[in-house]
This record gives sequence, C-alpha cells and structure tokens, in this order.
Amino acid sequence: MKKHFFTTVKLLIFLGVGIFFIWLSVIKLGDEDKKQILISFKEANYWWLLLCLILGLFSHILRTLRWEMLLHTVGYKPRFKNTFLSLMIGYFANLAIPRLGEITRCSMLSKYEKIPFEKSFGTVIAERGLDVLTFVVLFFINLLIQYKAISGYVYEKVYHPLTEKFHLLGQASFLYSVAAFCVLMIILIIIFHSKLMRYKIYNKIFNVVKGFWDGIKSLVKVQQPLLFILYTCLMWVMYFLMMYVCFYSLPLTSNPAFGATCTVFVMGTIAVMISPGGIGAYPAFVAATLTLYGIPGFISPNPVGLSLGWLIWSAQTITIILAGVVSLILLPLINARNDKPGTY
Repeated sequence: MKKHFFTTVKLLIFLGVGIFFIWLSVIKLGDEDKKQILISFKEANYWWLLLCLILGLFSHILRTLRWEMLLHTVGYKPRFKNTFLSLMIGYFANLAIPRLGEITRCSMLSKYEKIPFEKSFGTVIAERGLDVLTFVVLFFINLLIQYKAISGYVYEKVYHPLTEKFHLLGQASFLYSVAAFCVLMIILIIIFHSKLMRYKIYNKIFNVVKGFWDGIKSLVKVQQPLLFILYTCLMWVMYFLMMYVCFYSLPLTSNPAFGATCTVFVMGTIAVMISPGGIGAYPAFVAATLTLYGIPGFISPNPVGLSLGWLIWSAQTITIILAGVVSLILLPLINARNDKPGTY
C-alpha cells in the first residue's frame, strides 16, 4: 500500500506541474487566437494524429534498443520492459523539469535492474551527446538547402542571441580562473592519485567519476556499430514523420512542401530543447517558421501555423503523458515478482 501511495503521489505531481505549464502557455493567447485554434482542433483529422502517436511509440522503442546497446558495453543486460518503462517515465518527468528525465530513468533502472546510477547516467550523457551532434548536422544541412527562406530568421532568432551570449561569457575573466583551477586540480589528482586512494571518501568519488566516464566511453565500445547507427537514423526518421503526418490533419496544410516541413522539424526541435517539452515555445516556433513560407502563423482570423503547432505539440505530448502514466503504474507491478535483474 505504501508503494502504491507514493507512486500515486509522484504521478499527481508530474501531471500537476505539466498541466500548470500548459495553462501558462495558453493564457498568453488572445481571445481570437484561442477561438481559431479551437475551431482547428474541431476540424482536424484525428486519424493523422493517431498515426503520430503510433510513430512516437516506435521512436521510443528504437531509443530503448539503442540505449540497451550502450548499457551492454558497461556490463549490464537489463530487461527490455524495464528499460522501456524507465525511459517513458523519464520523458514524462521532462515535461515538468528539463533534464529531470535523464536522472529519473537512470534511478528507475538502478532500482529495478540494480545498474549503478553513475554507469547508466554515463551512457545517457553519451546518448544525448550523439543526439546533439546529429541535430547539429541536420540543422546545417537544412540551413544550406533552405538558406534563402530562413537565413534571416535563423540569424535573428538563433545566431545573434548565441553570439551575444558567448561574447559576454568571453568577457568574464573568472571563467578563465575556474578553468585554470580545474586543470590544476586534475594535475594534482593525477600526481597524488595513489596516496589519495587510501581515503574512503576519495575512493567513492573516484568510483562515481569512473562510472560516468565508462558510460560516456560506451559509444566507442558498441559491439554492432552498424545496427547502432541504424537505430539512430530510424529514430530520427520517426521524429520527422511524427511531425510530418500532422500536417495532413488540417485542410490548409494538407499539401506540405518538403522544405517547409524540414524547417519546421528543425525549429521545433530547438523549441523542445529550450522549453520543458516544448510547452508554449513549440507552437510559436512552428507558427513563425510557417510564416516564412507564406502560411499565416499568428495572423487572425486564421492563424494556421499556431493551430498546427498546437496540434503537433498536443499529439506528441499526449503520447508522452499516456505512456508515462501507464509506465508509472506498470513498472512496480511487473517487478513485484522476485525476478533476477540484469537478464532478459
């Protein structure tokens, strides 16, 4: 009963925080925009949105299979059901607080598969690093192909803010002091490592850091690199298709230009990176992007771009909420038996 109580409390907290952020985003809209968006939701073809949900689940399965390959390199073979459910709970947690999901899924896997947190978290860092690299490649490919249409927007909304940020950071002399201090500490640790190993607290810290590093190195230890790359490519294809099929849900966007959909995908991904689950930011980025291609984004009486952005975001978020809620319920139930962790 106690376990079920705490599971219910966690579920209500995640749901409450997610609903709160959604409410904050919606109240910023004008009355006319809200009216037109509701009309769009009524006119939408929900079969396409259902297909988006199915594609989303496939993408999460692919990510689970890819994550398991990284976990194998650090000596653990978790059961697929626990890995998948932990991943979905992690996505659910990210709706409330950015990056909380990475910690949550590793904690769940540690609890039910006895995998040390630092090792699984190291693989997550490696996985996320690969995702960032993949996105950067896709971003510049799209920028080259769609340069005329989006160069001004990218400069204003992405490049200029980033250069200002790094310029300010460059003027902060204390960062150089911090970097120098870190280098000095690393040198001292290397020199006195054998002596420091006598202390228990140092051994604990060293083992944690080593676990993180082993997880990060897992990328170069994958036993089937071609399969790993295939999972990665298919996963990103699924992400794109999740967004692409939603275009067909509205009459005015049911004949999408490929260039516009690629740009919406890239800018929508940026929105998800900068906002918890893309709440509020995702519809705005979609609307602003479609405006570049002549599709009314925010303009009343028919803000098609904003309506489409909310439809895409809603379909993707509903997938995560449903899967997250089900996973929170199922994970403790299916592990009630005393199965041996670390096996299939």
